[in-house]
Amino acid sequence: MVTVEKTGSGLVITANKTLPWFARPYYFWNNLLDRVSELWSYRELVRNLVIRDLKVRYRNSILGVLWSLVNPLLMMLVFTIVFTVIAPTTDIKKFPVFILCGILPWNFFSFSVIGSIRSIVDNAPLVSKVYFPREVLPISMVLANLVNFLIALVVLFAFILVFQIPLTRWVLLLPLVILMQLIFVIGVGLIMATVNVFYRDTQVIMEVLMQAWFFLTPVFYPGDILPRNYELWGVSFDVWRWMNILNPMASIIATYRVILYGTGNGGAPPELYFFIRTLLTAIAILGIGSFIFYRYSRTFGEEV
Repeated sequence: MVTVEKTGSGLVITANKTLPWFARPYYFWNNLLDRVSELWSYRELVRNLVIRDLKVRYRNSILGVLWSLVNPLLMMLVFTIVFTVIAPTTDIKKFPVFILCGILPWNFFSFSVIGSIRSIVDNAPLVSKVYFPREVLPISMVLANLVNFLIALVVLFAFILVFQIPLTRWVLLLPLVILMQLIFVIGVGLIMATVNVFYRDTQVIMEVLMQAWFFLTPVFYPGDILPRNYELWGVSFDVWRWMNILNPMASIIATYRVILYGTGNGGAPPELYFFIRTLLTAIAILGIGSFIFYRYSRTFGEEV
């Protein structure tokens, strides 16, 4: 509830913490719009931070931004040799394209989250002395990795041409899929950046968890090999279904493969229910991340 009191120095407006139930949705959406508007007004700062992150990453590097292309190529080469020459355990056709459809989105996710974790702590002098929306720091880190991801997509499309994989009209969904992943990554980045301010070993723990997450995500193997009827302690459950429900990255990578590689459906579009569920999950993670970040961001200056 908002109250207005008249004092000797003029009008003083105060807001009580307890709002009537019918006023809370309005307050929430009004506050959210204010935050978005403030972030937009600092878009020039975001742009400068993205440029700074890219310059710092490739400073004194011989190849510079070309590392965005070399890194996925080397990983693709290693996985291709291992799974088609040394231990050929799969009959996946045109394996380099298949693996790139998984490696590129995963690298975007992994590098963005690990980079976002320290985005507040590493900019402690800026956070403690200058006012600006603190969300700018993890968001700029994610956007810098988005630039690398978009550059690396050149490699993927080059291999699609080399292996003569026909592109269907569903490739037009690619910007929407990228946006969906961007929403999810920003949400996770906001959560991890907040946690790391109060618990500095978050990055070490997350690096270990990220390795486990990588193997639990169908990056270098097809999701179709996951059992649909697995029994554990007498209980039967669909591993493939729960993998896609509990692991948004599995769903996102599967969507990339459907529209770029044609996994499983010969040029058909992604399943609508599957696509919408993943999008809603990404939006929910962003909402949770924004709430947590905003709630604790006012104490960042004291903690860093």
